Amino acid sequence: MKISASYWIFEGGLDGTLPIADAMKQAAQLGFDGIELCIASQGVLTQKTTQAECETFCAEAQKNGLEISGVASGESWGRSPTSNDPEVRQSIIDFTKKALQITKWLGTDAYLFVPGAVDVFFLPDGEVVPYDVCYQRATDSIFQIAPTAEKLGVSIAVENVWNKFLLSPLEMRSFIDQFHSRNVGAYFDVGNVLLTGYPEQWVRILGSRIKRIHIKDFKRSIGTIDGFVDLLEGDVDFEAVKKALAEIGYDGFVTAEMLPFVSGRPEKTAKAMKQIFNN
Repeated sequence: MKISASYWIFEGGLDGTLPIADAMKQAAQLGFDGIELCIASQGVLTQKTTQAECETFCAEAQKNGLEISGVASGESWGRSPTSNDPEVRQSIIDFTKKALQITKWLGTDAYLFVPGAVDVFFLPDGEVVPYDVCYQRATDSIFQIAPTAEKLGVSIAVENVWNKFLLSPLEMRSFIDQFHSRNVGAYFDVGNVLLTGYPEQWVRILGSRIKRIHIKDFKRSIGTIDGFVDLLEGDVDFEAVKKALAEIGYDGFVTAEMLPFVSGRPEKTAKAMKQIFNN
């Protein structure tokens, strides 16, 4: 497996102000094999980014000896595909179609998609969508987006996040399978699932549906957002996770997504990733 760094782990990454060339340089210096870029409505990579700009980013990655491991986005948190407002739902569908094209231009084939939410834990005044309604709207949104993904040869990789939705690996598997598309899969986050499950079980159940992996760590005894800790300081059984990944034949990128930026954390994360994955 190849280790990758999320653009978000670097200073200025979460707010989209860090130049991509600088992020790539940092990732390369830390010994990562790849970098996951992140797209938003504002920042250095947006839905308005041109093909020529993407080609420049690809050249910069090559210059630094990196691959662009995938593209992530948190845009669905703020304008959800399961929102009660149909204009909001259409807005994120339009954004995602453009983001898929940019993913293709960047020479990679996986786009992280947050499929919506029953509620958003960091937006306490936000809407609460009934679970069954959330499921149907998320399904509808991907059915609208999937033809674009299939045409481009890019996968919509649905991530398991803290959205009170798709709470079991069996449900996630069924959700993905209903689209009957090789271009709809999972972006499996190891740390996100630890509060309610075992990542190695999710890996075996999702199997070949997994397009990419996010690496985080979490302490169950804390049980809140504060439970996310530096790698090798939480309860993730990385040996069990690696064994499960080997069993399903996964040999793609594993991307460290350690948030927020703290001075020294990228260096610590790189060291831990090499230790975990024997790089």
